[in-house]
Amino acid sequence: MVSLCAIASGSNGNCYYIGNHSEAIVIDAGISARQMIDRMHKQKLDPSKVKAIFISHEHADHTNGARVMGKRLNIPVYVTPRTYTAMYARQRPASPRFFEPGTEIKVGSFQIFSFPKNHDAAEPCSFRIVHNGLHVGVFTDIGSPCENVLHHLGHCHALFLEANYDENMLWEGRYPWPLKRRIASEVGHLSNDQAFDLVKNHSGQQLQMVFLSHLSAENNTHEKALERFSELSNKFDIHLTSRYSAGEVVYMGLSAEQGTLNFEQ
Repeated sequence: MVSLCAIASGSNGNCYYIGNHSEAIVIDAGISARQMIDRMHKQKLDPSKVKAIFISHEHADHTNGARVMGKRLNIPVYVTPRTYTAMYARQRPASPRFFEPGTEIKVGSFQIFSFPKNHDAAEPCSFRIVHNGLHVGVFTDIGSPCENVLHHLGHCHALFLEANYDENMLWEGRYPWPLKRRIASEVGHLSNDQAFDLVKNHSGQQLQMVFLSHLSAENNTHEKALERFSELSNKFDIHLTSRYSAGEVVYMGLSAEQGTLNFEQ
C-alpha cells in the first residue's frame, strides 16, 4: 500500500507526501521543517521514513523548509541546477542532489519521473512517482498543460492536481491587473476549468483519485472547486487539500487482480 497526504497545499506552502510502510518521499518543502514534522505526526506519519525531498521550482512556497528539513532528517534534496541557483541562498540545501528534468531517479522502492512544465520559474518540473505499479502524479504550478503533462497524466492512478483559481473570482477580484494576467497566463496556474478539462478529457482509464491542490485563498473556494468537479464525482474519488493543515491520509494499492485499485482512508 502507498500512503498519500498533502502536508500543505497553497500559495503559503506546498508539501506532498508519498510513502509506504518503511520509506517515503516528499515533493516540495514550502513550509518550515517544524511545521512539516508536526503535521506528519498529527496524521500519524513518521518523518524518519522520509528518504528524499524533491523540489519542483524555486518559488518560496515550495522551498521555504528545504534546507532545514534536509539537514534535520539528513536526507538528500533533489533540485535542478538552475532551480538551485534561483533559490534564496538561505533556502538552498546544504548538499543538493542535482538532476535534469526528464530524468528518472530511484529512491528506495520509489521511481520518480521528472518532466519540464510551463511555469514562470527558472527550470520548473513536475513529478510522477511509481511504487509497485501504482503511479502518483504531483502536478501543480502549471500555466498551460504541455505534452509532458498530458503524457504523464495518462499513467496516473492518483493525482495531486492544481485547481488554483475560479475564472470569475480572479477577473472580478482585487488583484492588480498585471498579477491577474500572470496567474492566467501560459506560465501561471491552472484554473478550476483547466483542471476539470485535464481530468475529464486527458486522464487514463486507471485514474481513480484526484486531490484538488494549490487552491488560491483569494481567487477560489473549496465549494467552487468541488462544484466544478461535481460532474466527475461518480467516476473519480475527489479530495480537497488545505493550506492550514495536513489533509487526510489515503492508502492505495494495486491488488493481485490486474489493474484493480484498492484504497482506504
